[in-house]
Amino acid sequence: MVTHTVTNQAPPLVGYDAAEQPVILEALSRAGAGHAVDELHEVGRLAGSADALEWGDRAEANPPLLRTHDRYGNRIDEVDYDPAYHELMRRAVGFGLHGAPWADPRPNPHLVRAAKMSVWGQTDAGHGCPVSMTYAVVPALRRSPDLAATFEPLLSSAVYDPVLAPPATKLGLTAGMSMTEKQGGSDVRANTTHATRNSDGTYSITGHKWFTSAPMSDLFLVLAQAPGGLSCFLVPRVLPDGSRNPFLLQRLKDKLGNRSNASSEVEYDQTTGWMVGDEGRGVATIIEMVNMTRLDCTLGTATGMRVGVANAVHHAVHRRAFGADLVDQPLMRNVLADLAVEAEASTTVALWLAELTDLAVEGDPEADALRRIGLTVSKYHVCKRGPIHAAEALECLGGNGYVEESRMPRLYREAPLLSVWEGSGNVAALDVLRAMAKQPETVETFLDTVSTVRGADPRLDGAVDRLGGTLAAVAAGRPEEAQYVARRVVGDMAVILQGYLLLRHGHPAVADAFLVSRLGGDRGDVLGTLPAGVDTSAILDRVTPRVG
Repeated sequence: MVTHTVTNQAPPLVGYDAAEQPVILEALSRAGAGHAVDELHEVGRLAGSADALEWGDRAEANPPLLRTHDRYGNRIDEVDYDPAYHELMRRAVGFGLHGAPWADPRPNPHLVRAAKMSVWGQTDAGHGCPVSMTYAVVPALRRSPDLAATFEPLLSSAVYDPVLAPPATKLGLTAGMSMTEKQGGSDVRANTTHATRNSDGTYSITGHKWFTSAPMSDLFLVLAQAPGGLSCFLVPRVLPDGSRNPFLLQRLKDKLGNRSNASSEVEYDQTTGWMVGDEGRGVATIIEMVNMTRLDCTLGTATGMRVGVANAVHHAVHRRAFGADLVDQPLMRNVLADLAVEAEASTTVALWLAELTDLAVEGDPEADALRRIGLTVSKYHVCKRGPIHAAEALECLGGNGYVEESRMPRLYREAPLLSVWEGSGNVAALDVLRAMAKQPETVETFLDTVSTVRGADPRLDGAVDRLGGTLAAVAAGRPEEAQYVARRVVGDMAVILQGYLLLRHGHPAVADAFLVSRLGGDRGDVLGTLPAGVDTSAILDRVTPRVG
């Protein structure tokens, strides 16, 4: 017996091209990367399909399982994943979201990869972790050209090969990172894992790593104390002779989110590794990998924001309340537009950083300096905004957003990770202070860049002038005083950078809304407090999903 007909519910957001994002397509066009648009739409159509969304649901609902021993009692230290996880990995690798840009001869490979990664990221965040680390390991590995020559072609291969085997015998490789220890956390110089040199030039590594994600990867960069100081080592899961390298998985972490991805504690017991870079220069070596994963933290947060906006707007378009479509209610339009502005600003800066990466790889020193400081301030600010944004986007769906079927709780649980990963907010802020002290030219480059549009908008001009004064005072003050205000200073730098980019490249309505609210101070204490006069129609038109 049918008691009533369900009405006033939004249809599922499925069966659409997730690459139909003006902010992404415009970034590719500006950079002259139009050759990648067809590829991007291929990724987008799959990312918005029922199949891909189901793969993400299944991978999240069936988290990986640890198997320390086989049936006979032999130590195997393996992790079993749901088949959907492997399908997501296979597609991501096939799309070139891992190490492919380092071997791609076409223009703008890092920007193109970032655009595709951002579009594909809506399917599932967990498998993005090994994909990101495989991308990020290459510049660090290049500190040892012989190792890079051996493994880089396989790290950029378009084949996903999940079987544990000697790396050189596989069709494709994935990589991970193992830095964090219980007693040190982000203070990696406190690490106690140690490495002893062997007669054949390898090292034997012993110690405990507190957080190692994607433990079924083929290769890991590991920090350990060598006789000459903290050094970086390449550790394979399987040795060249086919034997298992001691890589003892103690347990998998029971995490807030990112459940489709395994994160583990690992014991190294006379584990074989090869030194990467110079002895005693482990941090300087692995920071090359850290910087690239920080780019993906920024990109991943921006992706989450856009997914939240798309779901919120889609719901509001199809929902009626108090006699009108929800999307036409003035207060809801304010909230949705504010969410959209935040997402577009974050996506714009993330893609700009990827574009700078292309220039830096080509040998542009100014682009490299700008990328380093822009990356750190943006990783701090954008990732800090992620959880706030996710909570507000969820609330737009009301109770519908609080249930798992909406996927909004998953988005909310995922949001804090990217601020924690590769250095929490304080670590990122303090990194900027260190750059100011050790490389003051990077700050000068930053200020020169955001001043190139001086005269175009008084709100940006005033913010840049205030920042210049603040930075001068910080440089002249005592270190402890600088640390105390570091979050405020770095946050201001990040918002000014976003304002500069939107003023220079963004849609006029988005740029005006951002400048008046974020730099002009005309806003309240939460999202959804934009001032009157903002062109919400133009802003929302850019983010409304086109389904069907």
